[in-house]
Amino acid sequence: MKYLGIGLIKLYQIFLSPFMGRQCRYQPTCSHYTEGSIRRYGFWIGSWIGIARICRCHPWGYSGFDPVPERLPQDACWYKPWRYGLWGGDHIDPATQLESED
Repeated sequence: MKYLGIGLIKLYQIFLSPFMGRQCRYQPTCSHYTEGSIRRYGFWIGSWIGIARICRCHPWGYSGFDPVPERLPQDACWYKPWRYGLWGGDHIDPATQLESED
């Protein structure tokens, strides 16, 4: 499953992403982040971490450097997969955030 997930992300990066333009507010991009999380934690956990990141990536959200977490949250387990992801952006270093265009 791990390699299937990574393969699907690679297909997206090669065939869809160039036509959609760069929309991601984070570094690394959401697809690279999800790929990295799947490589580090496997398909199940990595996919949940990626889903949480994609949900954080919107025009009113945070921005900046957001690497794949080194450690998983202690309260996360396989039957509570939503706890794997960081759903808020308060862990982002303010020095790496994009400037507001207001």
